[in-house]
Amino acid sequence: MAQVAIHNFDDSVLHRLRQPARRNHRSLEDELCQILTTAALPSRPELTAKAEALAQALEGRWIGDGTPLIREDRNR
Repeated sequence: MAQVAIHNFDDSVLHRLRQPARRNHRSLEDELCQILTTAALPSRPELTAKAEALAQALEGRWIGDGTPLIREDRNR
């Protein structure tokens, strides 16, 4: 697998990139690989539009624990 070195990288940007890496339980290197891989994927505007519409529709809703519903369905 290839390696890339980035020189003269702003420390504040690096600090901001460490935060999502921690949230996603990844190393900084793995987080950067994910970001670059996603950025290199072909654009799918139709999927982006659907995802944005869904996010708007669900905005402000609380999605609770579905365990009781699953148990109820299994007991039928």
